Amino acid sequence: MRREESEDGIVLGARESRVQGEGGPRFQRTNVGGSLTTEEEHDTYTGLERIAHRAQAAPQERFTALAHHLTEEFLGDTYGRMNRHGAPGVDRVRMTAYGQDLGAHVADLVARLKRGAYQPPLVRRTYIPKPGNPAKQRPLGIPTVEDRLLQAAVARVLGAIYEPVFLDSSFGFRPGRSAHDALQRVHRVVRSGRGPYVYEADIRGFFDHLDHAWLLRMLGLKIGDPTILRLIRQWLTAGIWDQGTVTRPEAGTPQGGPLSPLLANVYLHYVLDLWFTRVVRPRLTGAAELVRYADDFLVLFEYGEDAERFARVLPQRLAKFGLEVAPEKTRLIAFGTHAGRQGPAAAGTFDFLGFTHRLGTSRTGQRVVVRQPTAKSVQRFLRETKAWLHQHMHDAPRDQQQALAAKLRGVYQYFGLPLCFPALAKVRHQVLRYWHETLRRRSQTRRVTWAGMNQRPWFTLPAPRVLHPEV
Repeated sequence: MRREESEDGIVLGARESRVQGEGGPRFQRTNVGGSLTTEEEHDTYTGLERIAHRAQAAPQERFTALAHHLTEEFLGDTYGRMNRHGAPGVDRVRMTAYGQDLGAHVADLVARLKRGAYQPPLVRRTYIPKPGNPAKQRPLGIPTVEDRLLQAAVARVLGAIYEPVFLDSSFGFRPGRSAHDALQRVHRVVRSGRGPYVYEADIRGFFDHLDHAWLLRMLGLKIGDPTILRLIRQWLTAGIWDQGTVTRPEAGTPQGGPLSPLLANVYLHYVLDLWFTRVVRPRLTGAAELVRYADDFLVLFEYGEDAERFARVLPQRLAKFGLEVAPEKTRLIAFGTHAGRQGPAAAGTFDFLGFTHRLGTSRTGQRVVVRQPTAKSVQRFLRETKAWLHQHMHDAPRDQQQALAAKLRGVYQYFGLPLCFPALAKVRHQVLRYWHETLRRRSQTRRVTWAGMNQRPWFTLPAPRVLHPEV
């Protein structure tokens, strides 16, 4: 098939490939009816490596034979990688219960896949407080354990194909990449002086508005296996059970399923990453850098006029794919040391991935980028910690100490960047205050003062440390 490219950067055609490895057509193609075909026994990791190697060596090719990788061995290996503490779906079966007879369950699942008889069950909807605004609830979709297992297996196969072709600007939900890598990229660009203008964007309800038709068209550029495409189509439209009411979504992908992050990355790879790289950046006057973590992204520009042009055309680009920016969370600011020569005046701070970024001065008088946990991040952690202490008021103090220490170490693990020590020390002190108040509510410790409590050997929590000095 001839490769074509539209002006917006989406590849419209690609060569089909039945080869998942080197040395000819080792594996048989899935037939048109969608039933699975057999293949020679092969190592799970070798199979995925073969796919990834082919995807990297021939980025224009389309994979038409993938479903045969969903073997009992592969599904069993995928189960071993999953979180054992995940919430149950509508059938209320937990991971541990499913794993007690894993061989029989996986064999039955593979048999249904081969017959084309697998039907995704309903997705149980639950709600969690929205970060930064506990009054609002964020919906999560919880698949059954079996459905979650199959989604995770398909995500591994598709990940082997897409990981080699995803661009360097994408950091979220990718192996070997993290939020700290994205933060490091932003830090490096700002310090270099190549990104003094920051376009801070927010896509309104991205996971709820992802267009199914566009997503399937995008997947079809690389995936030609009818079984895999049929499964994805069924997952996108699977019924959602919400307190006894069942609805069928016409758009979006539920957060909570193992496949959703990969589908989101595929969608924004075509909507944003490729478009910015192939269409936007070549037309700019100066340098520009896109940094995206899932649906959260920044664009750093050398010149303000380039940033203003991008701010005008981005809403039109997103609207084509059923998306829109949230105006109240989207803004263009002048941030870097060279800002102000053209474009908007210097604004001061911007937030990204839980950190507030601002310009400061080092001890040697040099301008540096200071990053602190956002007020929302701190307030959310303290609020959740206070609620936990209320629920566990009568636990043994040493048990409380171990749990609080673990919570703080988690905060330090993420926020342990240079210059964050003072903010983290305040968080630790406030947690100690909450703990003291909780203990005083217990009759036997009501009269113990703050000074007296500090004499107890167990009344201590780990101090913050810089765990990411290079970020």
